[in-house]
Amino acid sequence: MSTTVHTFMESPLGRLLLSGVLPGDGGPAGLATVTAPGQKYALAEPADDWVYDPEALAVPVAQLTEYFAGERTAFDLPLAPVGTEFRRRIWAALDEIPYGGTVTYGQLADLAGESPRAVRAVGGAVGANPLLIVRPCHRVLGANGALTGFAAGVDRKRWLLDLEGGTSLF
Repeated sequence: MSTTVHTFMESPLGRLLLSGVLPGDGGPAGLATVTAPGQKYALAEPADDWVYDPEALAVPVAQLTEYFAGERTAFDLPLAPVGTEFRRRIWAALDEIPYGGTVTYGQLADLAGESPRAVRAVGGAVGANPLLIVRPCHRVLGANGALTGFAAGVDRKRWLLDLEGGTSLF
């Protein structure tokens, strides 16, 4: 049996809510969610059955702090997001986008082994990404290079891209 734990951290994007799953074997928590205030399709507050445990999520908080300070370009964390097989494939493809790089939704579909015609479904999966920042959905742009749909807001997307070195926007 596993336990869902949570903590909060202050960030340039506002107070982030992190949740993780503690496995029954006593291993480290797998990061399940990272959400920003006002983020679409995400819990704004912990669920009633989540346990407040900042120590269990100390490593993700430390890595996010390093990222925001410009000292980390990749995350090395156990992950435990919940989603359909299709969504998990799209989320895994997000991990292939390098720090400072961007792709279009069509290119992301290709990275995930999907048809370029699946861009709407890919966009839906990107929008449902439960691991904001850690799984870099902010690096996905519209076909014309526009900053489109980011569940935490386009201003935050622009901020993250600027942090990563003014990522080239076609």
